[in-house]
Amino acid sequence: MNRTLMTMAVLVFGAGTAAAEMIAPMDVVYDDGAVATSLTGGAPGDVDSGRKIMNKGAGNCIACHAVTDLKDLPFHGEIGPTLDGAADRWTEAELRGIVANAKMMFEGTMMPSFYKTDGFVRLGNAYTGKAHEGDVAPLLTAQEIEDVVAYLMTLKEE
Repeated sequence: MNRTLMTMAVLVFGAGTAAAEMIAPMDVVYDDGAVATSLTGGAPGDVDSGRKIMNKGAGNCIACHAVTDLKDLPFHGEIGPTLDGAADRWTEAELRGIVANAKMMFEGTMMPSFYKTDGFVRLGNAYTGKAHEGDVAPLLTAQEIEDVVAYLMTLKEE
């Protein structure tokens, strides 16, 4: 029983520590567009979850990018560069920065800022034609960013 209580205490304490270390969108530090520190405070990204986010998930990355690994899904985009070999072209920190806010690395890019909550111009309320009210949530959570980065790190040249 004492072992169970001790395990639960460690899990609760550990979860609280990880949550405390999560980096809020406005606190992300970009170094030439790269983000060296995990946005989750160190919780690893999940490759399978990242793959789902890439394909029609909250990220819907294939709307603009082609990815051979996702060839089972139709309608890959041609606006952005192919993501085949992304892990060979960019470091993990660079990929994290690109997914979080590509505008920090590529000025003028069309890519959305997936982990940004302020600095928008004329932010609308969905398709109502009215202005957005209240706080803005990022398009992807810190964990979702880490999941997408984990998946992108699997995309190497063959």
